[in-house]
Amino acid sequence: MDEEQLLRRVARGDRAAFEELYRRTAPWLAARLRRRCADPDLVAEVMQDTYLAVWRAAGSFAGAAGDGSGAGWLWSIAGRRLIDGFRRRARQQAAPAALPSPHARAAEDEALDGVLGDEMSTALRDLAPELRAVLQAMVLDGFTVRETSILLGVPEGTVKTRARRARLVLREALS
Repeated sequence: MDEEQLLRRVARGDRAAFEELYRRTAPWLAARLRRRCADPDLVAEVMQDTYLAVWRAAGSFAGAAGDGSGAGWLWSIAGRRLIDGFRRRARQQAAPAALPSPHARAAEDEALDGVLGDEMSTALRDLAPELRAVLQAMVLDGFTVRETSILLGVPEGTVKTRARRARLVLREALS
């Protein structure tokens, strides 16, 4: 039985199928998440959230109609959960005790300044938010065009266009 068949059985509430799906997919999913996140607590949280979502939403798996990969669907859920986890942690770590001054800089901008030169930091900071989001997903988080499309909720063509525009804007700003 493949992952798609297991997902169809999970959708009908079959706990044995869920356990088999977990046994088969958890090792590679955890390895893939660990390549993108060094925090074992966040990886464990994402794994738990992912499989809870699979149990609750297996009926929405498009592959049940024969047009999707079970592993791909599972990864798309995990990828979204990982990005949500990164955002949640960043908000928790960067949450100020008082209201920020109007000139306060984002924590990610300060971190980038320590790694990148002033020109590159300024160019990245000046990018439109939608262009920066694509670069962050594809370059910093290592997601593919398809995964970025799923994570940001935009078509793949839009991701490609935004990535190209971001590269052009950065090239122009740095020349």
